[in-house]
Amino acid sequence: MAEAVATLDETTRAAKTATTTDRISVATQWQLMWWRFRRHQLALIAGVIIFLFYLIVLFAEFFAYSSPTLSEAERSLLPPQPIHWFDNGRFKPHVYGLTGRRDPRTLKRVYAPDPNIKIPVQFFARGFEYKLWGLFPMDRHLIGVAEGRAEDVLFLLGTDLQGRDLFSRLMFATRVSMTIGLVGVLLSLFLGVLLGGVSGLYGGWVDNVIQRVIEIVRSIPTIPLWMGLAAALPREWPVTRIYFFITIIISLIGWTVMARVVRGRFLSLRSEDFVMAAELAGAGQMRIIFRHMVPSFLSHIIAATTLAIPAMIISETSLSFLGLGLRPPAISWGVLLQQAQNIQAVAISPWLLIPAIPVIVAVLAFNFLGDGLRDAADPYG
Repeated sequence: MAEAVATLDETTRAAKTATTTDRISVATQWQLMWWRFRRHQLALIAGVIIFLFYLIVLFAEFFAYSSPTLSEAERSLLPPQPIHWFDNGRFKPHVYGLTGRRDPRTLKRVYAPDPNIKIPVQFFARGFEYKLWGLFPMDRHLIGVAEGRAEDVLFLLGTDLQGRDLFSRLMFATRVSMTIGLVGVLLSLFLGVLLGGVSGLYGGWVDNVIQRVIEIVRSIPTIPLWMGLAAALPREWPVTRIYFFITIIISLIGWTVMARVVRGRFLSLRSEDFVMAAELAGAGQMRIIFRHMVPSFLSHIIAATTLAIPAMIISETSLSFLGLGLRPPAISWGVLLQQAQNIQAVAISPWLLIPAIPVIVAVLAFNFLGDGLRDAADPYG
């Protein structure tokens, strides 16, 4: 009896192995990548975090409960108001109201939470009006208050020096900083693959010219180059135009690394049989580059791209923090951190450093996601 059970178990395992082998043999490249990627738990968590970031990018107005430009001098540097979820054992989200008093030593108005004043917090509440994606008029927000205006009584992350709600501004800053990273990487990826591919595929004087350009760009110190390019932007330009040109500037600086990687791979691939077969079949150079050669080292491109996005985010944040990138009234993580340059201000109002947290989280998440995607896309893994 025991032998029969053992034989049955072996038969079942063999059938499962055969089924798995059959699935792998007929699976596409993207299916194989997904199956490998699912085994990388840290990358999956990072992917969820990045998805949440871009959810904020798409619905920043919905997540914000106050207009990012609404300022009030009397609300300057208010401390954060944590949400209290229960009241006398019942689920009743609320925040404590703030009462102000005059500090006898500094003569500044200081605010402190008053447990006797409980302000109910509602989900999907009405608030300031906005147009979702510039098309659909709406006034619903993720959180708000039952009575009155949320921007008058709700300050989850406190306020800045001008009395503007930091939580709402952080939502809009996430949109700008995350899209600059994404758009900048797409532009630098295209330039890197195109110029690196042409350099490696053609060789000769074309390769020499492109490589000399790369060496010149990489030899210039990064911060002075940023300063010179950013200073060339007129201060009277509107925010959208400055945003567009900052993205282009960061892309023009960041394409050289990808171009070097692509060139090296193309030099080793251009004598392969499938490339020569494509040339004999009459395929154009652009088709050979993007249809035949680029997919052969997709794992390198994915790894370089996911590592380049946080570099772009840090570049924008650094430029804006130094006052060389986006400037008010634009809102980005670097712009929000400008008020944290003063050590005395940070010591008195430490919540001004909160915008640094999403920068750190986004950079780590992209790095972990890049590791998972690189391992999943590696055909020899």
